[in-house]
Amino acid sequence: MKHSIDPKIDCVFKAILGAEDNRHLLIHFLNAILGQDLPSPITSVEILNPSSDREFVSDKMNVVDVKARDNASRMFQVEIQLLQHRGLPQRMLYCWADLYAKQIESGDDYQKLQPAYSIWLLDANLNVIDDAPIHRYKFKDESQQNLAEHGGIWLIELKKCRWNRVVTEEQRWLKLFNDGQTLNDAHLPEWMQTPEMRKVMMVLQQFSDKEENYHTYASRLDYQRTQRAIENQAQENFDKLTKAEQELSQVEHKLTSVEQKLTSTEQKLTSTEHKLTSTEQKLTSTEQKLTSAEQKLTSAEQKLTSAEQKLTSTEHKLTSTERSLQAALTEIERLKEGRP
Repeated sequence: MKHSIDPKIDCVFKAILGAEDNRHLLIHFLNAILGQDLPSPITSVEILNPSSDREFVSDKMNVVDVKARDNASRMFQVEIQLLQHRGLPQRMLYCWADLYAKQIESGDDYQKLQPAYSIWLLDANLNVIDDAPIHRYKFKDESQQNLAEHGGIWLIELKKCRWNRVVTEEQRWLKLFNDGQTLNDAHLPEWMQTPEMRKVMMVLQQFSDKEENYHTYASRLDYQRTQRAIENQAQENFDKLTKAEQELSQVEHKLTSVEQKLTSTEQKLTSTEHKLTSTEQKLTSTEQKLTSAEQKLTSAEQKLTSAEQKLTSTEHKLTSTERSLQAALTEIERLKEGRP
């Protein structure tokens, strides 16, 4: 091969699973991924949106899926997602619901609805706290009872699919999407030695060796790398914004707390001012009473001084009277005795 080819790039991915000539590869892939959950194996499919070279001409296309219906009218969607974005889980639900709902027209009986299976291959991990590479989301309650056996969403995180030894066809396909870019057609590993994998290798060779095909591949690869850089930058900006919003929220929370404390302090200050005003009023009243008492005391002291002066004068008069009385008594005694 002239160039290494990554089977996860949209144009290669759809050439492998979405080309009319490769329907047997799609059947093999679906049975490998869904086999244990299907009531019966898939034997034939109709690809509802077959691969076309023209769909990769526009750089606007960065998501490619394969839609198909089998001979039992079951619906299938396979999509590879190289870019991570915040609305991906919601988009998965929407795409499954759209695949399921479009089976019937307005007025049709709901019993015409058949199971719908949506398979998502993710190049970036979505469940960062879970090491399991494959999750099967179905319609079950808390006791694992199914509401209806009508398919579901299969989520496969390729970076978690690391097997040293391939045992199942499911592992073979997922290892292909992980390690396909490193394959050398001249020295294929043992796990690639099956009819399906050799056919896949032919598709990779066509993109590697044919100039027009490789130009399309290189263009899509460059576009998706650019998109990934843009998405990473957007995620980085979003993380910074989220951090800034969290910090702002913390500051606002602290500000609210400070404002509440300030309000409480102001209320206490107002209460203290009221108490101070009341105390000042009581102090003024007490001072007025004290002044009045002092005035009364001064008046009483003045009256007391006047009374003491009158008492002193009266005592002097009394002393003088006593002296006069004593002289009179002495004179009376003298007269009685007939003394001259």
